[in-house]
Amino acid sequence: MKIKHFLLSIGAISVMGTQYTQASILPLNPKVDRYVQDQFKSTNQIKSTILVVLKNQADLSSAESFTSREEKGQYVYDALRNTALATQGPLVNFLQAKKVRFRQFYIENMIAVENPTADLVTALAARQDVARIMGNPNVKLKLPVTKGLLASRANLAGPEQNLVRVGATKVWENYHVRGEGIVVAGQDTGVQWDHPALINQYRGTSSKGVDHNYNWHDSIHGPSSLNKTSSRCGYDTQVPCDDQGHGTHTMGTIVGDDGKGNQIGVAPKAQWMACKNMDNGIGTPASYIECFEFFLAPYPLNGNPLKDGDPAKSPHVINNSWGCEKSEGCEGNEILPSLEAMKRAGIFVVASAGNDGPSCSTIDAPPAWHSNLTLSVGAFDHRNDKIASFSSRGPSFLDGGPGPNISAPGVTIRSSVPGNRYESFIWSGTSMAGPHAVGATALLWSFNKNLIGNIDQTISIIEKSAEPKTTSESCGGVPGSHIPNNTYGYGLLNVAQAVASQAGGS
Repeated sequence: MKIKHFLLSIGAISVMGTQYTQASILPLNPKVDRYVQDQFKSTNQIKSTILVVLKNQADLSSAESFTSREEKGQYVYDALRNTALATQGPLVNFLQAKKVRFRQFYIENMIAVENPTADLVTALAARQDVARIMGNPNVKLKLPVTKGLLASRANLAGPEQNLVRVGATKVWENYHVRGEGIVVAGQDTGVQWDHPALINQYRGTSSKGVDHNYNWHDSIHGPSSLNKTSSRCGYDTQVPCDDQGHGTHTMGTIVGDDGKGNQIGVAPKAQWMACKNMDNGIGTPASYIECFEFFLAPYPLNGNPLKDGDPAKSPHVINNSWGCEKSEGCEGNEILPSLEAMKRAGIFVVASAGNDGPSCSTIDAPPAWHSNLTLSVGAFDHRNDKIASFSSRGPSFLDGGPGPNISAPGVTIRSSVPGNRYESFIWSGTSMAGPHAVGATALLWSFNKNLIGNIDQTISIIEKSAEPKTTSESCGGVPGSHIPNNTYGYGLLNVAQAVASQAGGS
């Protein structure tokens, strides 16, 4: 079975069953989400992608019966792909007969279909094996407007102060772990893999040379309709590349160290892998889901996810410094099955809380608003320990859960950027805070390998070891004097206290 690649373009998402009030060429059908209907107001064919979700979805509940992360990962991969292989055949045959382009997914049993006609959508919605038809909106990377200072510290020796503030240097010195044995991942704008601060930590680098198989995937198969210029990286790239800078910066905060004084990463002995989920800062639900699928069971360059995935090569923890906001067309649950699969497989998902503060209930986009499946991270200024004004506050807009879980440094963070450079200028946001928690998890799991894959226990340790922080702000009926509160969560990230709790220290 050949996996088909194609251009992912604009669409949108609403809630299944919404009552449609605007005219559409499509016949009314509750299976078809609102924006897909809206796309057909004045045309019989849309230049976009729809996501066709099948009725039959895999049951992953038995994953809890396995004790090791490796067993969980293999079970989840097998259950998901076997369901897809067993049920997608008739729909694949139908699409091939119609000569339309599509891509199969298994992490959620669905097929993405390119440039459908109204007749095709109507026929798809009428099928008994189809549960829902969603859109696939373009979503822009959102960073706060801040002021910073251009870093000019190329010859500086010593760790950055944000690393000192979260206790990373104490872990290095007192417990002699720097993330050894842990693989981190980022789905972002890409990564400059051979940046001096990152090349030695890249899992594809070894004494035998460089191998990008299983370590890199590009989920961007063509230019976004919102971009006026094509990516300088190209598309379906075979070598890691960053066309915006965001992904290189976030990865640097997790693992960066050039061995010559630029100590920018919390866990500099962890290894990293990556997936490019944005085109010049613009992603889609499909590109995000494709990256989660790659991380669940990495596959070689040009490989078939349904046949060539190897869950033994999955990362331990994933950074997600992006969101899929409703204002841009995301319904909110499109990546929920992916997050559930990650947790069932023992893969830790860290999500930036968002940059829509200081109002309450501004954790308003996935993945951060799925409060029971991710560790959401707010941003504070490590120079004064105050919450950043832009940091999104809880409670979670989706489920009312508390948020963020914790807060980490996120104001003018110095890290790696493409061109072998280092910058702090404009690099502020919860995007910069989340990677600190990813690195902290790498240190914690490197120290106590019994925690690997135990997501809820790990979150509890990180929360309980945080430095409590109160505020005059009250959100969601929770006083700012309460711990946790909806501004700082449980408080300020302190990985030294987290590791000490596992060492019997205090």
